[in-house]
Amino acid sequence: MFGILQDQLYRRHRTGAHPERAERLDAIEEGLAAADDLDLIPIQPVASDLDTIALVHDRDYIDFVKERVEQGYGSMDADTVLSPDSFDAAIHAVGGSVAGVDSIMKGELDQAFFAVRPPGHHAERAQAMGFCLFNNVAVAAAHLIDRHGLSKVAIYDFDVHHGNGTMHSFYEDPSVFYGSVHQWPHYPGTGLAHETGRGAGAGTTLNVPHPGGAGDEEYEEATSRFADAMDAFKPDFLLVSAGFDAHWSDQLSGHQVTEEGYEQMAAILTAVANTHCGGKMAFFLEGGYNLNALKNCVPAVVRTVVSG
Repeated sequence: MFGILQDQLYRRHRTGAHPERAERLDAIEEGLAAADDLDLIPIQPVASDLDTIALVHDRDYIDFVKERVEQGYGSMDADTVLSPDSFDAAIHAVGGSVAGVDSIMKGELDQAFFAVRPPGHHAERAQAMGFCLFNNVAVAAAHLIDRHGLSKVAIYDFDVHHGNGTMHSFYEDPSVFYGSVHQWPHYPGTGLAHETGRGAGAGTTLNVPHPGGAGDEEYEEATSRFADAMDAFKPDFLLVSAGFDAHWSDQLSGHQVTEEGYEQMAAILTAVANTHCGGKMAFFLEGGYNLNALKNCVPAVVRTVVSG
């Protein structure tokens, strides 16, 4: 059983003439609706309680985001736009995602895709950046450990931009393994190969940076390296930061991944989840700004997981 989280409220985070815009969700919904071979179970969006968000973010920062929205500020920084409904959309992005992983833990779903906005993997403990307010995938990982008592959670990030916020959230934490394939040099400038964790978390970070021009072969190789690392780490749950901006058509990328490349990664990740996690896996929408690429690649990934 495969769950899908999508709702109009995520479109109410209005960003205007911006790459991270509501039309991204329209494209995904259109693509999934056309994939009539997929039997997707809807997940209802709910607002996260602030204590759950505070598993990853400072409480003062959460309050600051809320105040900025209420006071009518148009942005958190040069990249990260705000609108009157941005805080509501953001806490529902976290809450809906957490509800989705809860459903997987209860056995109501096997896997899920969370088509939410705003995205999250750049958000630091006390800083919005890169279009992100709260780190959806990091909060879900912390929730799985704190509330469900899991001992090991793995996160794989195939967005073209390195997930600095996610990596930093768990850089010294041996219970969360973070792996990423991304373009470098590129925004946000983190994710070098020598960044492998610190202290108790040494060895639980895998960064595979590639210069512009990388494509399916490089992304498949990086994902296979992550899969090999999972044979030693043995996670209980696999979370995926699913950014589709490494696609050859994306305006914010210098990489050349195709639809088939995303299918290859999805197949490898499905095998990891089946081998180590009893199939438990959830995808979190991050980047991806070409609408046709989103329309085609998200259903391709979902179909690969369902068939795996």
